[in-house]
Amino acid sequence: MTTQETVKQHSSFSIAGKVRDYMALIKFSLSFMVVFSSVISYLLAPTVVQLNWSMVILLFVAGMLVTGSANAVNQVVEKDTDAMMKRTAKRPVASGRMTPAEGWAFAIVTLVIGLGILGWFFNILSAAVALVSWFIYAFMYTPLKKVSSVAVLLGAVPGALPCLIGWAAGEDKLSAGGWVLFAIQFFWQFPHFWAIAWLAHKDYSHAGFKLLPSTEGPGKFSAIQSIVYSLVLIPIGVLPYLANISGIVSLWIIFAANLFMLWQSIRLYREMEAKAARRVMFSSYIYLPIVFLAMLADKL
Repeated sequence: MTTQETVKQHSSFSIAGKVRDYMALIKFSLSFMVVFSSVISYLLAPTVVQLNWSMVILLFVAGMLVTGSANAVNQVVEKDTDAMMKRTAKRPVASGRMTPAEGWAFAIVTLVIGLGILGWFFNILSAAVALVSWFIYAFMYTPLKKVSSVAVLLGAVPGALPCLIGWAAGEDKLSAGGWVLFAIQFFWQFPHFWAIAWLAHKDYSHAGFKLLPSTEGPGKFSAIQSIVYSLVLIPIGVLPYLANISGIVSLWIIFAANLFMLWQSIRLYREMEAKAARRVMFSSYIYLPIVFLAMLADKL
């Protein structure tokens, strides 16, 4: 192999590594799930009567940029605590592969471009809601995680605001339908996140994060909280039908999905084991796309 070929190969590896680092910085899988709900909420808006792939792609890109920016800020701010936890130690900033300055630059650029796309191609309202969501996540939820488990309650707000971003992008107003979708995603997050916090409790505690509802860690109280919020999802699941967002078929699908989530939370309470928490976590991952796609397929 010639020197020139070696240099080209090294450059290719460097570029590929940098791309992987940026994907890790934006937490692509997590961001994708968040943006998915935003896009579906946009398509559920009454004024969106036909599928326009150009607008869907623009909304998806804007959502990924704004969400990725918030995740980038989170990783820069938490670089020291990330380095203490096994599950996050290999993140680009925590591991030292990326400087905090580069992380901040990436976060600012992606935020500006993402908000610009929302404001220019959709409306100022959707951009404003996105900015509020970004600020709460990056500068309120992130530092509060070391203070109190109330951080989970606060963090559920930017976690559910993508529904309002998508709805506002389609409707140019925050009407009842958008708030119904917000409510579903808001309350869904509690059993979802507490299952994750249950499994990662040792890591989180080592880093000083207080993310379970009980100071005693994984226990009956945390499991009961998952049951309570899963129960709350059942009446909330009726609201899309009452708000004329979707029809009777999706109403029954949502009801079945809510019963399934409730059952998994009850199993966690009964078994009190990591495998039960893992079932809650994976069930929650399945829950959201089933519910939102059911509503979209049954849109009125």
